Amino acid sequence: MTTGSSILRAKYRKLAAQFPYFPQALRLVWSAAPRYATLWAGLLVFQGLLPIATVYLTRSLVNALVAAVRPAAPVSGGRSALLLMAAMAAVLLLAEGARVVARWVRTAQADRVQDYISRLVHRKSIAVDLAFYDNAEFYDHLHRARSDAGSRSVALLENLGGMVQNGITLVSMLAVLAPFGLWLPGALLASTVPTLYVVLRHALDQHYWRMRTTSDERRTWYYDWVLTAVETAAEVRLFGLGEHFQSAFQTLRERLRAERLRLVRKQGVAELLAGLFALGAAGAALVWMAWRAFHHEVTLGDLAMLYQAFQQGLQLSRSLLDDVGQLYANTLFLGNLFDFLALEPKVVSLVAAKPLPVVREAIRFRGVSFRYPGAARPAVRDLDLEIPAGRITAVVGANGAGKSTLIKLLCRFYDPEEGGIEIDHADLRTVDLDSLRASITVLFQQPVHYNATVAGNIALGDIASAPDRAAIRTAAEAAGAEEIIRGLPSGYDHLLGRWFENGTELSAGEWQRIALARAFLRQAPILVLDEPTSAMDPWAESDWLGRFRQLAAGRTTMVITHRFSTARIADMIHVMSDGQVIERGSHDELISAGGRYAEGWSAQAHA
Repeated sequence: MTTGSSILRAKYRKLAAQFPYFPQALRLVWSAAPRYATLWAGLLVFQGLLPIATVYLTRSLVNALVAAVRPAAPVSGGRSALLLMAAMAAVLLLAEGARVVARWVRTAQADRVQDYISRLVHRKSIAVDLAFYDNAEFYDHLHRARSDAGSRSVALLENLGGMVQNGITLVSMLAVLAPFGLWLPGALLASTVPTLYVVLRHALDQHYWRMRTTSDERRTWYYDWVLTAVETAAEVRLFGLGEHFQSAFQTLRERLRAERLRLVRKQGVAELLAGLFALGAAGAALVWMAWRAFHHEVTLGDLAMLYQAFQQGLQLSRSLLDDVGQLYANTLFLGNLFDFLALEPKVVSLVAAKPLPVVREAIRFRGVSFRYPGAARPAVRDLDLEIPAGRITAVVGANGAGKSTLIKLLCRFYDPEEGGIEIDHADLRTVDLDSLRASITVLFQQPVHYNATVAGNIALGDIASAPDRAAIRTAAEAAGAEEIIRGLPSGYDHLLGRWFENGTELSAGEWQRIALARAFLRQAPILVLDEPTSAMDPWAESDWLGRFRQLAAGRTTMVITHRFSTARIADMIHVMSDGQVIERGSHDELISAGGRYAEGWSAQAHA
């Protein structure tokens, strides 16, 4: 019993804790489209007041009709009834026009809010540390933020608008009811209490369920990707995996659907009970008013107005509570967005950070140890490594030796746990981050295949300088991609990738050449290449290596590779194993030493 009470108290604390998100959500809507928000607010007030005019006109019209049908009624009574009918028609026409205009404003505003939220999500995704992507919890945050950004922002506007408009109308209806007895507004409000509890409780239950099942929902997205993506199509067909992943997708979807239906069933029963309570209150009020009308204490017009006001009040109360519940639910989910936007990177520039100095001596890793978040063992440990300025340095080793981690540390995607990285005695943590990254160009081991033209793909290597076609062509020639480009129907203007119409998919080696051209385009003083020849055939590798030293002239170059034929061209070679450098020297020196490098060279040569 105590445990159940504690859980209930925790839920209500959670309920109260979400209310601060309301002003945050309102600021978000205002920041996205202030002019539309102002126009939207004005329309809501106007629409909220129109039903009051209808209620009062109804009373006057009923009274006028009763007077007009009496024997010997003056002709002016009929004219008054006609004028009141015309006024009611005008009000209804105004209401319809306001509804059309409000829908247009809401649509325009919703698009702007959605785009604004997407911009915030994209900006935060770019800003957070790479370490966030090593954490499954971050993917849950990102998934909730992305999936809710569009639909929840539109729903938030709908709920806010409905709540404000219905709230204005409800307050006016309560004012209409008050002269007939103060207990009538009280009865109307009291009838809404159970419903308010139901909608808020359901919103909270729905939120808890969504938080608990985010990982499962992401897994259904993953199964869907496996079944539909071009990257997986060949293996799915060859190994007959379609039925396996379909079954996994359907099983998970069925479980999620059953849980969602249980929540809806629970809400339905609670709403039915709350609705019965509200109907009881409405029945009591109407019986009381009918009794007063029977005793001629109120006119038929008063009775019609009261009936309409009370009925509208009940409907408005229900709509208002639905809006409050949905608004609360959407604010809960937008809380996921605000939580995501509150993430802060740890790898940042210091306030007194300086521009990166020109590399005149060397890049030095001094006693560097680093472990990826959640990893069982360190990727590098107590590492000492020197990359001389203006020279070519190769790092070789088996998969998992920690070679690619050096690039991530040098680019400050991560900071070492121990030790430091220096450029001419300046620790990277004291260097301006943008300056550092602008001074490095990298060919990553798995480069991105951008679905853009050939020229567009290469230009992304130095987009800030808006490179011309001559610079792009020079970079392509340096990467050995010119022959590939000549074979495409539209040359540099040909679209690559299959995401869009008329695009051409390249082989892994051809994509690597395009990515290499992208890296060469940026005239950065530090050049880092991760497995630059891994997807090249021996002829292409031989051709490229023959020109590489000239291409790297004057740059501080680090080549990560497992091909000893590629490492051979370096001035200095470091052999890594288990996160440490175990051998270093030139190719000839390492061969003469007869160690791990010599064994690898012999094995590859023999193969």
